[in-house]
Amino acid sequence: MTYQIKKAAVLGSGVMGSGIAAHLANIGIPVLLLDIVPGKLTVEEEAKGLTLEDNQIRNKYALGALQQVLKHKPAPLTTKSNLSLIEAGNLEDDLDKLSEVDWIIEVVVENLEIKKSLYEKVDAVRKPGTIISSNTSGISIEDMIEGRTEDFQKHFLGTHFFNPPRYLKLLEVIPASTTAKEVVDFMIQFGEDKLGKGVVVAKDTPNFIANRIGTYGLLVTLREMEKRGYSIGEVDSVTGTLIGRPKSATFRTLDVVGLDTFMHVAKNAYDKTEGDEQKVFELPSFMKKMIDNGWIGAKAKQGFYIKKGKEILELNPETLEYGPQKKLQTPSIEMAKQQKGLANRVKSLVYANDRTGELLWNIIAPTLLYSAELNGEISDDIVAIDNAMKWGFGWQQGPFEIWDALGVEKTVAKMKDEGEIIPSFVQSLLDKGYETFYKEEDNELYFFNGKKYTLVPVNEKSIDLKRYKKKNGVVKKNTGASLIDLGDGIALLEFHSQSNSIGPDIIQMINYAVDEVEKNFKGLVIGNQGKNFCVGANLGMILMEAQDDNIFELDFIIRSFQNAMMKIKYSTKPVVAAPFGMTLGGGAEVCLPAAHIQAASETYMGLVEVGVGLIPGGGGNVGLYTKHLKGLPNDVHIDYQFIANKVFESIAMAKVSTSGDEARENNFLNFADGVSINADHLIYDAKQVALSLFENGYKAPKHEKIPVTGDSGYATMLLGAEGMKLSGFISDHDLKIAKKLAFVLAGGKVPYGTLVDEQYMLDLEREAFLSLVAEPKSQQRMQNMLVKGKPLRN
Repeated sequence: MTYQIKKAAVLGSGVMGSGIAAHLANIGIPVLLLDIVPGKLTVEEEAKGLTLEDNQIRNKYALGALQQVLKHKPAPLTTKSNLSLIEAGNLEDDLDKLSEVDWIIEVVVENLEIKKSLYEKVDAVRKPGTIISSNTSGISIEDMIEGRTEDFQKHFLGTHFFNPPRYLKLLEVIPASTTAKEVVDFMIQFGEDKLGKGVVVAKDTPNFIANRIGTYGLLVTLREMEKRGYSIGEVDSVTGTLIGRPKSATFRTLDVVGLDTFMHVAKNAYDKTEGDEQKVFELPSFMKKMIDNGWIGAKAKQGFYIKKGKEILELNPETLEYGPQKKLQTPSIEMAKQQKGLANRVKSLVYANDRTGELLWNIIAPTLLYSAELNGEISDDIVAIDNAMKWGFGWQQGPFEIWDALGVEKTVAKMKDEGEIIPSFVQSLLDKGYETFYKEEDNELYFFNGKKYTLVPVNEKSIDLKRYKKKNGVVKKNTGASLIDLGDGIALLEFHSQSNSIGPDIIQMINYAVDEVEKNFKGLVIGNQGKNFCVGANLGMILMEAQDDNIFELDFIIRSFQNAMMKIKYSTKPVVAAPFGMTLGGGAEVCLPAAHIQAASETYMGLVEVGVGLIPGGGGNVGLYTKHLKGLPNDVHIDYQFIANKVFESIAMAKVSTSGDEARENNFLNFADGVSINADHLIYDAKQVALSLFENGYKAPKHEKIPVTGDSGYATMLLGAEGMKLSGFISDHDLKIAKKLAFVLAGGKVPYGTLVDEQYMLDLEREAFLSLVAEPKSQQRMQNMLVKGKPLRN
């Protein structure tokens, strides 16, 4: 049977249910969101004359959830307009509508009997072949399907999303013994390709993979803190980014998750385990007191941390009083910061002979042993365990990758000295004379499966540029960028400067790449797999030249940048930009002239130069203006003033999109540009677009003159800025920047509707940029951004 999901239903409209519904809407799937019917009216509802029979009351919970979706931060929706794809209803009046959907996701309260009762009703109305899944975080999948029809059982499985569903990558798929293989295979592919998730197949065991190991590791850390007298702040200071874990470390993570939620997950594991393992899952007494007091974390504004005024205080677990935050300060921390690479840093810390080393060894070693004991029980292989921890808990390395970094033989010897029992899986690795759980061979990655090394399965759409470069080499590189042969006639230009900021080295490589592609390739992709696509031009270099009053050098650099952007625009072979994450200033300017933009769903794009006292200098003003113009039909009257105002507002207010979809709404992307939901597939998707453009006879755009608003448009744009200045919202220097920006966008002192050359617009832009660079107040803004990382309003 061929499965397709054209419409879905989510049963349960709590934070998780509404978040899943929002994520489905983000990928364009219409969703029916249903919840229970209220049993009674509130006083306010009675005062309005409403009754329990009114639709707005009967659909109250789902409707309320949709209102909350618009308020939640971070936003569950990639654009507010996606809310129109979600239809609110209730589980009594709208149950029959489940016959119209292809996937039913249950997200009701974690109570087996309630779930089974609901499934009985669903079974009576669903059409055969409809996939049903539960977002349970730990109730047995097998127990849920008892008494259901054969077709229901064949199409039922667990699909455990992590909160918030839009942002967290992990999706655990948990088949029942009755689940058809083709259903599991479809959900894996659908999860990766359509939902944009990292999918792991988990076994039907308590808390599945990530929550089982993650909860264990957190509780081991709590016990170690109690046992050896570390403070909450001390533990967090070394269990976060220092060892490749999220910035929220241990206790901030628990505050964000909520102690009540964590208690539920821990209790589920406690109830279904026994012996020494069970003891670990019992919450410490001080944590139970916190829950009794309502100190359950961020949602209660009080947990392990509390904010008093501007100061954040940490809890003393013994006294339950708050005091100043502490940090561990040991020689090993300073030494670790000097190490290159995460693996070397963690290794130096864990083996350190001080309080940091003692803490980290005593929390990491038990977690490694526990992960090895569970291999085969909670998953089929170590790859699923490692990926679950990376995608669900934000670890940079999974347990077995950490073990490899620490050295398996060395850690096992230390564990044996401490009287630990080594899992047979680990011992068999060493008995065979192997040294690591993973190994690279012929630039392919293999993992130990208990008997031998097996190739790590990879979705063909996931291109790992580091491994790809090792295998296929690099056409040319310098300090800022590399040109890579992606195969099939497509080249990739990868930025790898600090923060991927644009300087002369990247400009040089852009010129080389376009020339090389025009001669020897079918197309070019501009993309990378750094933390962000590009945070803009090299601000430090610009400030240094400005402070040295080296305007001639700056003029040359900006002119070179503009010329490189025009080279991208008028390339005879298609250039596809593949932005993701922060795509700011110069990063956005690289995208605007491309033949196509294939953006990641999580793309935060904007021209933000006013924040450092400048305006865009690499063609961004004219690029965004013409992008707006090209988005309009040829046969309609165009109000150039309206467009100029929109672009002026976008740049003057340094607007940044909160998603790829919003970047389209802001006209950084047009209707033909694409958005990739799975960031791991972005390079692949961009490559396919470049190939398609070439094979469909791509022609470079013609040099065309640009209609501008001229004098009258300049005056109109300034009117709003001067009003804000008179109201005290912007400073004199802000107004000066606004005047420069308006002059460039208006096309200078010409009549409305004048057609001007693109180069003329670029010259205006460069002159305005250089005049602002020379301003002392702009230099102060640049300095503040470089030193403090935030804008200065002067």
